[in-house]
Amino acid sequence: MTIEVPPWAAETARALPRPLLFATVSGAHLYGFASVDSDLDLRAVHLLASEEVVGLRTGPQTLQHMGVRDGVELDVVSHDLLKFAKLLTSRNGYVLEQLLSPLVVVTTAVHAELVALAPRLVTRHHAHHYLGFAATQERLYARTGQLKPALYTLRVLLTGIHLMRTGRVETDLGVLGTGLAYVPDLIAAKREAEHGPLPADAAARLAVDVPRLRAELETARDASTLPERSDPAAVEALHDLVVRTRLHGLPGRGRVVLPGPRAGGGRPGPVAR
Repeated sequence: MTIEVPPWAAETARALPRPLLFATVSGAHLYGFASVDSDLDLRAVHLLASEEVVGLRTGPQTLQHMGVRDGVELDVVSHDLLKFAKLLTSRNGYVLEQLLSPLVVVTTAVHAELVALAPRLVTRHHAHHYLGFAATQERLYARTGQLKPALYTLRVLLTGIHLMRTGRVETDLGVLGTGLAYVPDLIAAKREAEHGPLPADAAARLAVDVPRLRAELETARDASTLPERSDPAAVEALHDLVVRTRLHGLPGRGRVVLPGPRAGGGRPGPVAR
């Protein structure tokens, strides 16, 4: 049962064969509709040693581990700091959400610096990510009739609208979907089964709401006060952070954070290990 983040999440992330700069929880736990049979999606950033970057034998830019622990399916993915920084300076909503996830299981001073820089890297062009992701999920639920991709479609569109209007990342559908009276019932149904069917009455509502939300996102993008490109000073600061961290390494092992319930709405405090 994985509605709550297991206490061994940090240990699982640290099993990757490189030092971590941070690890957070993504997926359904982050989106507010984890089910009793959801897998646990951990997303991390690791640090390759300098010799693994400048030599003939380079280290892995991406690490991945899939397995099962205590009956919970695991999907752990980590990018090297440089690769992550490049993704962060593109219109990639995935890495932005991973970095700013309030479900933190491993953190360091470098993580804190990345979080501080993130708002200055957001542009109106991040809307393209959310429009594209929503279109993919909409086609998926139309083909499969499953509830999960329908919830993803709503979540993605609402996250994009919120980002364009406020410049802030919010991923919890329970928070975002307060204007849609049927969302709590869909979340409750999803918590009972990861791959359950989309209720028949919800399909008709989505047929109206999804095109409307897509149009709202496009309008919010066009009216957004977000810049056309990332703040050049923030990009330069990110470059300096990557170089400094690469040259001097990661002191210690970082802090382990025990995440509290998602509904708490804030970052849990660090626990020294």
